[in-house]
Amino acid sequence: MSRQTALSGIHQASGATFTDFAGWQMPLRYGSELAEHHAVRNAAGLFDLSHMGEIEVVGPQAAALLDHALVGQISAVAVTKAKYTMICQEDGGILDDLIVYRLEDDRYMVVANASNAEVVLDALRERSAGFDAEVQDRRDDWALVAIQGPQASAILADLTDADLPALKYYAILETKVAGRPARLARTGYTGEDGFEVFCDPADAPAIWEALADAGRERGLIPAGLACRDSLRLEAAMPLYGNELSTATTPYAAGLGRVVKLDKPGGFVGRDALAAVADQPVERVRVGLRPEGRRAPRHGYAVIDPTSGDTVGEITSGAPSPTLGHPIAMAYVDLALAEPGTRLEVDVRGTRVAAEVVPLPFYSRSR
Repeated sequence: MSRQTALSGIHQASGATFTDFAGWQMPLRYGSELAEHHAVRNAAGLFDLSHMGEIEVVGPQAAALLDHALVGQISAVAVTKAKYTMICQEDGGILDDLIVYRLEDDRYMVVANASNAEVVLDALRERSAGFDAEVQDRRDDWALVAIQGPQASAILADLTDADLPALKYYAILETKVAGRPARLARTGYTGEDGFEVFCDPADAPAIWEALADAGRERGLIPAGLACRDSLRLEAAMPLYGNELSTATTPYAAGLGRVVKLDKPGGFVGRDALAAVADQPVERVRVGLRPEGRRAPRHGYAVIDPTSGDTVGEITSGAPSPTLGHPIAMAYVDLALAEPGTRLEVDVRGTRVAAEVVPLPFYSRSR
């Protein structure tokens, strides 16, 4: 039986189509996922992300524990700031990608993907041995509402006294939203400006309705997981299970920048990652622009048209509503990863020509 979020009743009343995602009943779309995608790009979209996994790490050695457990130098993050990072296995394979918020000197909130929250919780607890810090499962304590899009700040400004211009990207503060206590973060997974509101599940319906009312005249509409996927694909944001897995290192994913090999004390997976940090990887993540209208999908083979050999695999692909043509991310042989390289994709038995292009496919105007 799928779990329901605190907003399930609102989604049902709004006519949402649901899907099971990581054991949760989540809204896939409310009407047209194309309309929802365009709303986020041009105005604003409202998302229920209450399936995400919140874990708190507290205590005098909380920073030292996270430095040991994760690939990033979390001790260097200032209070009220956040960092994108990863938790890896000893062999360097990615267990999950995370956002870590530093709430106080000795209190952090780790936000894991819904499908990996239990894995991350278990790994952090195992790695906490010998540290004066406690790993707390806070998943049931928080609901998460996100407002994303160019109108997000203007809409939210009517509902909070927080200084939104001062709240920079990848920062968080304690405030009130619609009169309810909340942690307000300027983060997201769409490629647009926006905010994520962590709140008591009991307060989530009131916050959702207040945002919906405040945003209606500015073009805000509720948005589901389907458009969240097309938005993150355009922005080339990786999805665990597609671009990231235990068979992939941060370097192969093009995210070696998040790995801090020289931080004091080392970390789980450091030796394995150090061994490959300066070595060419067999396959790397690239962007592809296929010709025609047929979009490659996860698992489709990428082929070298000269040799006919399979040289890679699509990890994510879909029509791009913003760009008006199909796009895809793939892992391909390093020798064929340069932008401009001509490849083919096996789309259900038909070879479709495609060109390697730089990532991201879309970047918002700033």
